[in-house]
Amino acid sequence: MALATKPDILMIGHVTRDKLVINGREEIGTGGAVYYGSIPLQGIGVRTAVVTRLHPDDGELLGDMKAAGVQVYAVAAEETCLMENVYPTSDQERRICRAIGFAGSYQLQDIPDVPARVILITPLAAGEVDVPLLKALARRGPVALDVQGFLRVREDDPESAAGQALVFRDWAEKEEGLRYVTYLKLDRAEGEVLTGQNDPRKTVRAMAELGPSEVVMTYEGAVLVYAEGQFYEAPIAPRVKNGRTGRGDTCFATYVGRRLSTSAQEATRFVGALTSLKLEQRGPFWGGIPEVEWRMNS
Repeated sequence: MALATKPDILMIGHVTRDKLVINGREEIGTGGAVYYGSIPLQGIGVRTAVVTRLHPDDGELLGDMKAAGVQVYAVAAEETCLMENVYPTSDQERRICRAIGFAGSYQLQDIPDVPARVILITPLAAGEVDVPLLKALARRGPVALDVQGFLRVREDDPESAAGQALVFRDWAEKEEGLRYVTYLKLDRAEGEVLTGQNDPRKTVRAMAELGPSEVVMTYEGAVLVYAEGQFYEAPIAPRVKNGRTGRGDTCFATYVGRRLSTSAQEATRFVGALTSLKLEQRGPFWGGIPEVEWRMNS
């Protein structure tokens, strides 16, 4: 499979049909880290390609990415991922996640061998990507990884007849797997599972000791980065909270994208502002660099 142009970032992960339940009100839409990450990357001038798996009948889920200029390579799967995110409160800080459909695992032959500057792997749950695939992709170039795809495990949910609960479990192969990762993303809850720490700075430093050169953590009100032996932090301060789903996906993808042209410190400031803007609206961030710079300076 040949892509039309060489991408700066090649993203790998499932696009989903999302069922959002906020304060009892249900909405259906497109989701997945590739969706929330690729569109803002294109908006800030980072050429992006996506490899995803879905049922051939669900091709409309790719429409927004294609409209944004993302090159999309879709691998046919027996079913498309359907994710349910239930937010019991209006601030959308606590959520209950269930997997109702699973689009299967990626194989090396699914991934086009293109000279991307970074391969960004954004699995939603365990089983999409394994350590041998990580190792193989790391031979092609720097790998960025959202660790949730190795910690979130699908287990039978007694409260749901249709889906499986997504629960955190430690990653048994983390010491091997993280050797192949340059950029790592986690949130505070994931950090506690991986390290037993609840202090963000101790957590990101501990994760860096396992191999990644740069570690990005999102948590309530901030993004924290550990890179080059230094901590960098920026506020995530939306004026309203309308779009919690996709916060971490947006932050990490655009951090990796900005690192292609700016320092870790500057990239941290930039994504703090961009993620703040994203949280003010549902769906992906469709803006560009001028809107983000305005927020940074306001």
